[in-house]
Amino acid sequence: MKATRTERDSMGELDVPKDALYGAQTQRAIQNFPISGQRMPLAFLQALILQKKAAAQANLNLATLDESKATAIIKACDTLLADDILKHFPVDVFQTGSGTSTNMNANEVIAHIARRDSQQDIHPNDHVNCGQSSNDVIPTTIHISAALEVSQRLLPALKALVSIIEGKADEVACFCKTGRTHLMDAMPVRMDQSLRAWSSQISQQIQTLNAVLPSIQQLAQGGTAVGTGVNAHPDFGQEVARELSDMTGIAFKQAENVFSLISAQDNAVTLSGCVKSTAVSLMKIANDLRWMNSGPLAGLGEIALPALQPGSSIMPGKINPVIPEAVAMASAQVMGNDSAISVGGQSGNFELNVMLPMIASNLLSSIHLMTTSATQLGEKAIKGFSVNQENLDQALEKNPILVTALNPIIGYSKAAEIAKAAYKQKRPVLDVALEMTDIPKEELITLLDPVKLTDNSE
Repeated sequence: MKATRTERDSMGELDVPKDALYGAQTQRAIQNFPISGQRMPLAFLQALILQKKAAAQANLNLATLDESKATAIIKACDTLLADDILKHFPVDVFQTGSGTSTNMNANEVIAHIARRDSQQDIHPNDHVNCGQSSNDVIPTTIHISAALEVSQRLLPALKALVSIIEGKADEVACFCKTGRTHLMDAMPVRMDQSLRAWSSQISQQIQTLNAVLPSIQQLAQGGTAVGTGVNAHPDFGQEVARELSDMTGIAFKQAENVFSLISAQDNAVTLSGCVKSTAVSLMKIANDLRWMNSGPLAGLGEIALPALQPGSSIMPGKINPVIPEAVAMASAQVMGNDSAISVGGQSGNFELNVMLPMIASNLLSSIHLMTTSATQLGEKAIKGFSVNQENLDQALEKNPILVTALNPIIGYSKAAEIAKAAYKQKRPVLDVALEMTDIPKEELITLLDPVKLTDNSE
């Protein structure tokens, strides 16, 4: 049996582990919600402590909390941010829908540290939570944590991926390959053209994320319980946003209408959709890499991805495209997270959304998965793949679809006859076209040059 101490809240006394920094309300949540064993994400908890620090400073600025208590709370937040935060926050993600248990978990831990270090009577509700409600704290923290994770991690990772793809495109610009539509042979493309399509996809995702960030930088703080701001100074929300901006370097501001950010989570749903769209792009790129790498003998074998680990426990020498596979799975998970967030977003009943912890957890999980996936895909797959020129050339030489270039000269029907004959006879289209048209060989060589067919500028 672990040693305990007795704590009290508005519902009475309760035994709490003696060495725990939290109090009775957190302990009740531990007992009430043994649902998943999954705690709130670290990024969310760090943002929550930042919110509490900014709130204490705002209360000091507005003279709604005396200097000694506010300073003690601020110092306690700094102490907590330098600690292993997770051990102090055991509450399950699947808890009360407002996130009140996690808010009170933070209030109790901060109050405990502040009391211990300052020898003052600091109350979790009256002082740490001064001017606040869980109903505006948790939506605010969702926005703070998401804005920080997107700005400081996801966007830099995506920009780095674009840089890697562009560098690889320059490296492989000399290679021409058979294009494919419907997984069937089509007109040739240069390999750099294929890669720059990937780069464009990711660049578009960066642009979209940047466009949605301003809405995430708007905060519900100051609305308290239902949006009216009861028990908060009229300038409290603006002061908290200003303090957070100074702390993080991100331009936070109080929302013009805090009611909407408390009752709904539309902005989080929108951001989740953008992150899901990023997952769609990464999965497309991952699958292209898998197809191009397939073989090496019975597949396309156009490229060879870096060999990172043995691919089979029974087949010696087998190497699998493990990074694209991992990224594809992560992308699928993000798509599932987005579905859950969408359901959570429509769960705002009147003045409060009641799926906030789940939305926060899934959104931050998605951002994290896309950040790490982009990094691994770039560094361990795209940057180091090699090109099998022999396979590319063999496929191009036998590709009857090249006859498309003759359409303006001989017409679609005649070109189709040549393509069918080349397929049936398994001969290069050049040889068949020589027999079935009056076009001189030199002209055919020029017309059917795969590299020239990739450049429409002439």
